Amino acid sequence: MSSEQLGSEHVRRESARRGPVGVGIIGTGMISNAYLDNLTRFPDVRVVALGDLNEALAAEKAASYGVPFSGSPASVLANDDVEIVINLTIPAAHVPVALDAIAAGKHVWIEKPIGIDRQEAKALLEAADAAGLRVGVAPDTVLNPGIQTALRHLASGIIGTPLTARTMMRYSGPDLFHPNPAFLFARGGGPLLDMGPYYVTTLVSAFGPVRKVYATGSTAKEARTVKLGPNAGQSFPVEVLTHVDALVTFESGASAQLTFSNDSPLAEMGTVEIIGPGGMLITPDPNHADGGTRVARHPQEYSETLEPSWEEYPDEGTVTGRGYGTLDMARGIREGLPHVATGELALHVLDTMLAIEESAAAGEVVVVESTLERVPLVDHQRDPFAATLRS
Repeated sequence: MSSEQLGSEHVRRESARRGPVGVGIIGTGMISNAYLDNLTRFPDVRVVALGDLNEALAAEKAASYGVPFSGSPASVLANDDVEIVINLTIPAAHVPVALDAIAAGKHVWIEKPIGIDRQEAKALLEAADAAGLRVGVAPDTVLNPGIQTALRHLASGIIGTPLTARTMMRYSGPDLFHPNPAFLFARGGGPLLDMGPYYVTTLVSAFGPVRKVYATGSTAKEARTVKLGPNAGQSFPVEVLTHVDALVTFESGASAQLTFSNDSPLAEMGTVEIIGPGGMLITPDPNHADGGTRVARHPQEYSETLEPSWEEYPDEGTVTGRGYGTLDMARGIREGLPHVATGELALHVLDTMLAIEESAAAGEVVVVESTLERVPLVDHQRDPFAATLRS
């Protein structure tokens, strides 16, 4: 059967389905808890299967969350009740596992980043398109009320046309808390590709696509040590930049300064400041679902502190957290509507981050080849905890 025929057959079968969308998860490590906490409470999705190379771990998670089936990754792909595969594997496995899901006739949601290579990410999107299947990619924290409320206020003109931005994410690194941190310092990891998707996705949602970047970077240590868990005391190599400073120019002509660091003893995380002619809008941490939006207005008279006047705007919508992107895609599948956190958005974010890496290595400006349409806002009035799909 050709890819076109496969796509038509899938659309025919999918159009006959009703009610909650069946979800299977491949990869039941630390991050799976954050997904399962919410997905098992959303009426419009059903978690029907968990799979992992460590089948005992998958079985343990399934028992904890009341999921009816667990086993190997292949068993999730073979499960007819699974319509969306949630891919929570390590970055290097994101595309291979997603391609397996596409080949099995499943839509796929991928934990960030979409992949570690532009060409493999493009090939994935082409395969999904040929099969008539969807790709969604984290971070979906930015679909929650925190960032979405900030983006709505920004779109309303609350500070005028956004001109520039500053982001900051620095601390000592995920080896402080992760029992198996080596993959976070391997290719596809580091503070840029691990944490960058939250910030770059937010900026692209606010300013539109990136045009070019200039960056510098460094690596403080050639090796790090596992600090907790059964492997505590073991060392592992650091294969990536652990401090990156970047200047980004958007197609609109606006600009942003970005810092990502795992080398700072001083923690400063979640900083996203957007400046326009009418003031500065400060979003909540894009790695979290809420936090409120703040706007600083220029002082109208001189004082020694030069303190601005402040406005506070509470979040609008229902806070969920991780899993919301899968829910948005599931509802889109049933209703024939687009979802927000698309593969195309994730590809542009990856393209931008890899361009930053390349610029830091070469010491020159790198043009970002990909582009995308304006990222839509989420319908914040639709309750994620309501049953809205007709059975």
